[in-house]
Amino acid sequence: MPELDRLLRYLSEAGGSDLHLAAGLEPRVRQKGRVRPVEGQSVLENKSLRLWMQEIAPPRAWDEFVETNDLDFAYGIEGVARFRANYFVQNQGVAAVFRIIPEEIVAAEDLGMPTSVTDLADLTEGLVLVTGPTGSGKSTTLAAIIDRLNKTYARHIVTIEDPVEFVHQNRQSLFSHREVGLHTEGFGPALRSAIRQDADVILVGEMRERETISLAITAAEMGMLVFGTLHTNSAAKTIDRIIDAFPAEEQNMIRLSLSESLAAVVSQLLLPTADGQGRIAAHEVLLRTSGLANVIREGNMQMLSSLIQSGKQVGMQAMDDVLHRYVEDEKISPREGYLKATEKNRFKALLEASP
Repeated sequence: MPELDRLLRYLSEAGGSDLHLAAGLEPRVRQKGRVRPVEGQSVLENKSLRLWMQEIAPPRAWDEFVETNDLDFAYGIEGVARFRANYFVQNQGVAAVFRIIPEEIVAAEDLGMPTSVTDLADLTEGLVLVTGPTGSGKSTTLAAIIDRLNKTYARHIVTIEDPVEFVHQNRQSLFSHREVGLHTEGFGPALRSAIRQDADVILVGEMRERETISLAITAAEMGMLVFGTLHTNSAAKTIDRIIDAFPAEEQNMIRLSLSESLAAVVSQLLLPTADGQGRIAAHEVLLRTSGLANVIREGNMQMLSSLIQSGKQVGMQAMDDVLHRYVEDEKISPREGYLKATEKNRFKALLEASP
């Protein structure tokens, strides 16, 4: 058994989300949002850790790490979990972070997602963006939506990731899992190919670059259902981020294309519960309406808040409203709600009333 497998098994058994390894430090795990040392483990030496890391990395991937000092790949232990691995070099030597990807995909109903988010699996076309900071559960949310789609509809679903995280089994739908660097040179080439591969649904692991964003919008305009992620914290910032990725002379055209293709934006936060025993997801939901298309075309992001409020009956919700409800229901602490809120004045009374 590779040495790292023991620590990865421990991570899974301890209910952790991430394993942190670095030369000059003892192993650490993230549990319930907090990083703590693994009991009984000594400080890692650079030479030993480097051998452990090489032992589980595919040869081509290790060659890439030796050349660039950075590497992303997926690693699986049968019956335990898959892990997204990130290798890098820091001031005391090599280091690695492993993010756990459960073997079993959690059903949307069991995640407690709003019905309006779960129902995104019923769409047939358009661009759906799931956004939020690193570690907020974007991949888990997308996997649950895709899983429901897979159980319900007969579609060809192409996933493009770096690396592949959740591996879906062919049920009603047919999957083509593609990993950047292994099965394709990049997100752009893979998206171009997916358009020609009779894809009904495309999952883009991360929309990092202008080319990827442009091709995702184009695919949605052509009638495909495209899911993607961005590291933005709200619907308004997500739309701005997409527009700002393009030169000024192209932005009007992109506004028009986005106004016609954007189906939904789900912005997600993962918050520690008030009792400190777990974490809970909070979602802001923006759905396609004729009013949304006008807001995007005109660049009037100030109107998004009103649009979300008026769309409550169809499942839209603002992040501050969710946070306020969580505080009132004692699901999260008043301080947590205040720190994550956009309109902090609204939370001051709750904060001051807390012990």
